[in-house]
Amino acid sequence: MSKKNDFAKSLTGLTWIELTAKIQEDEMRMKKLTFAHAIAPLENPQSIRILRKDLARLKTQLRKTQIGA
Repeated sequence: MSKKNDFAKSLTGLTWIELTAKIQEDEMRMKKLTFAHAIAPLENPQSIRILRKDLARLKTQLRKTQIGA
């Protein structure tokens, strides 16, 4: 199984409060990463892309829980 599938399955049991907390935490981490990358190149710039996609998955799961799907 891939990391993407594992990450998506781990989100299914979370409440919307836990999801919003995780989203805020990851958005803060994203800001720090992009700022650090602007100053000096990151060792792994793909980590920004991975984090951005994880944020999108979190927001999608939050929306699913809000509409009750």
